[in-house]
Amino acid sequence: MGIAASELCSYVIRPTLLYLDRYNQAAEAFLLGVAACQSALGAELDSQRGHGLYSIADAQHRRLWDEYLALDPDLASLVRGLASQHAFLTGPDMELTVNLRYATAIAWLMIEASQISLPHADDSLAMAQMWREIFQPEGQLQYFTSAWQTWVSPLFQPSAAIS
Repeated sequence: MGIAASELCSYVIRPTLLYLDRYNQAAEAFLLGVAACQSALGAELDSQRGHGLYSIADAQHRRLWDEYLALDPDLASLVRGLASQHAFLTGPDMELTVNLRYATAIAWLMIEASQISLPHADDSLAMAQMWREIFQPEGQLQYFTSAWQTWVSPLFQPSAAIS
């Protein structure tokens, strides 16, 4: 069993994006879509593909730190502030599995580092293409769009309100 989509947005994704000063509705919707595809909203937090809600591989995680965060010490410090004090030092990749806000920050920064423009929140096909480019190169677009229709779209309809 995973995490309720509305609660994942309210208690993990939105607060993390606000903490990073990166919040917008399209970013929130995209991260929810990625979590739906990669881990069934947390039902599978550790797989051969990677760790956590977003199934981030060890190599992706380290590459983000080495090639992106290392170039921005203030941002690196902000992200490091989300990690557990001791656990991060002994098993930084495990933070992706056990620390939802840290995993969300890393997932967002992978998106940011890709320099791909974020599509509008209602463009599920463009979101699917972005997911495949950044998170799942072998992924099928239909898998993302199906997860999008099931989990993301209901939350981001004009009549839906996420508290």
